[in-house]
Amino acid sequence: MSEPTADDVSRFIAAGLTCEHLAVEGDGRHFFATIVSAAFEGQPRVRRHQQVYVALGDRMREQIHALSMKTLTPAEWAAELAAENQRLPHHPH
Repeated sequence: MSEPTADDVSRFIAAGLTCEHLAVEGDGRHFFATIVSAAFEGQPRVRRHQQVYVALGDRMREQIHALSMKTLTPAEWAAELAAENQRLPHHPH
């Protein structure tokens, strides 16, 4: 079985979880995912991660050796983007 790519992992997650934003980086064995989903509303981090593991199913055991993830609701994602924009220097045009 070949090692999955970051795009593969992204497709696996998206197939089982509706995501407003999904970004996956990785080297075939170790991956980092930023996942934004309304399904995470009211859920603690552990439950959010469990939802992602359910979406990945057997692939988590068989193909993906390590997955770090940042799981956010759409409101948390918007707040994070706003905070990042405030930290960036503004350059006049």
